[in-house]
Amino acid sequence: MSVVRKAIALALKRAGIADFTFEARILIEDLVGDHDPLDEAATARLKAALARRLAGEPLWRIIGAREFWGLNFALSAGTLEPRPDSETLIEAALSHLAARRHEPLRMLDLGTGTGCLLIATLREFPQATGLGIDLSPDAVATATGNAARNGVSKRAAFRQGEWTDGVEERFDLILSNPPYIASGEIAELDRNVREHDPLLALDGGPDGLTAYRALAAALPGHLNPGGHAILEIGAGQEAAVVALMEQAGLRHLHSHRDLGGHIRGLVFGHGR
Repeated sequence: MSVVRKAIALALKRAGIADFTFEARILIEDLVGDHDPLDEAATARLKAALARRLAGEPLWRIIGAREFWGLNFALSAGTLEPRPDSETLIEAALSHLAARRHEPLRMLDLGTGTGCLLIATLREFPQATGLGIDLSPDAVATATGNAARNGVSKRAAFRQGEWTDGVEERFDLILSNPPYIASGEIAELDRNVREHDPLLALDGGPDGLTAYRALAAALPGHLNPGGHAILEIGAGQEAAVVALMEQAGLRHLHSHRDLGGHIRGLVFGHGR
């Protein structure tokens, strides 16, 4: 097996893939396991996966799942890949709601995608229940499956919709990782993103703030007293998003940095 791993790593290296050793190991572990020597079927799986990777398809799309917050999430064409930067929102929720961790909180995830934000948070708040909403029916189906996969299907529901349209209740925690890339910058994104992540989950309109305007209009009427809204943002968007939310009557409580030191999560509550 070591010979096969080295051969795959070399092919990936020649293709300019930086983490070639890591990716070779993941391909073998996830696609063939401990088959040694490789049988015909395992060899065919590896060859097909390597061809897809060399053609530019992202590793985790090929695997069909990606880890987030120590949990495993299936991917689909209608979902973004969960990324470590987004774990900042879970950390923010734990920080601001630590005293309420075992209360029956009600949570809402807008633009849920794989469901990773809601599902990971529900795992940390064992008495909470939540609703995830996404415009993509494919994402809703994927998130529903991921809730079952990660043991929270009895506490999580998902539905297709546009932001909070048709939602009447209020929530203790609202999470969202909305599309925030300016339309004109989509073409400049890394190939792995622009060719394989869904445009619906990337395109934030001409200035990247279209989704935040919709959220600013919706959030104040859907937060319980003492509730928190935690939003992911892109580089350089802190001031603009804070201004939008404060104009809508919310109060900026804190900005959280990701592992790279960039402002990634903004926390809001009701204004005074």
